[in-house]
Amino acid sequence: MKRQDKIILRRIALTLFAVLFLGWFLFWPLPSYIEGPGSADNLQSYVHIKGHPDRQKGSFMITSVMLSQARPATYLWAKVTPYHSIESADDVTGGQSGATFNKLQNFYMQSAINEAIAVAYHAAHQTVHEKYLGIYVLQVQKHSKFKKYVKVGDTITKVNGHHFDTAHGFQKYIAKRKVGTPLQVTYLHNGHQRIVTKPLVRIAGSRAGIGILLTDNVKVKTDIPVKVTPGQLGGPSGGLMFSLQIYSQLTNQNLRHGQKIAGTGTINPDGTVGEIGGIDKKVVAAHRAGAKVFFAPYVKPNKLLLKYEEGHQTNYQMAKNTAKKVDPNMKVVPVTSFHDALHYLQTH
Repeated sequence: MKRQDKIILRRIALTLFAVLFLGWFLFWPLPSYIEGPGSADNLQSYVHIKGHPDRQKGSFMITSVMLSQARPATYLWAKVTPYHSIESADDVTGGQSGATFNKLQNFYMQSAINEAIAVAYHAAHQTVHEKYLGIYVLQVQKHSKFKKYVKVGDTITKVNGHHFDTAHGFQKYIAKRKVGTPLQVTYLHNGHQRIVTKPLVRIAGSRAGIGILLTDNVKVKTDIPVKVTPGQLGGPSGGLMFSLQIYSQLTNQNLRHGQKIAGTGTINPDGTVGEIGGIDKKVVAAHRAGAKVFFAPYVKPNKLLLKYEEGHQTNYQMAKNTAKKVDPNMKVVPVTSFHDALHYLQTH
């Protein structure tokens, strides 16, 4: 082979290697996720209440965290970019498949919307009806005899033909049975009712159970129709801001006074606000969107948590520290409940 031919072949090989390396560097998925500041969206376009349009100036904004699967290039970029973190796939998805993870995030969002509607309507002295559908399956444990039948995302509506109005009711009934006793479970899978009978397994010491992790599945209906469309957002952290938007439309109160008000936090049936993850990134997103007020959950840490997690920061502390760096003029307001946030808006 001539020397010139060898040079040409070497150049082709180097070019091919460079192309393959570049493709790997830019597109090869890693078993990690990158979290960074997402968006701060005006809730006016998400909430529609019949006969109650939002005509007030300013906006309530729901903040989000950007989540994407890491590639070698974005992994290195996240390492040197402020307010971006690299999380393991198991920490993000809990070991669930992508489809199951998305299903759970959609359920958490819908649950947050339902709770927000109930809290806002009660506070506005409007009628709201809550119907308990059953227990929503978050995870099926490996030793469960039902694992081939009941799946994540299903709703158990009856056990041995009995329906209860709380998860505690279901659990109390099952706990009276012995390990190995057959239990008939009626459940909804993709909207279709199914029935399966399998023996109970041992959970939490000597107690009998189905072998699932669960939460409540509640449907909310109101006399004044309300529709909330979250788009591509998922998870439960928008509950507080949804409740404020819904309440302000129902009552037509001028709560914003022309300001852009952002925030985050889960909402519970009693109106209490829970902490969330990635609040530093949400503060950055709020700053980029021009928000001047940010509601941050405050849950007082107990002594046990402080003992085992040295340097623990509450959501409020982390949000306040982040705001000092990115926007010292942003007012970070600690809230423990919907009524805390409402009181602040009504008095400031």
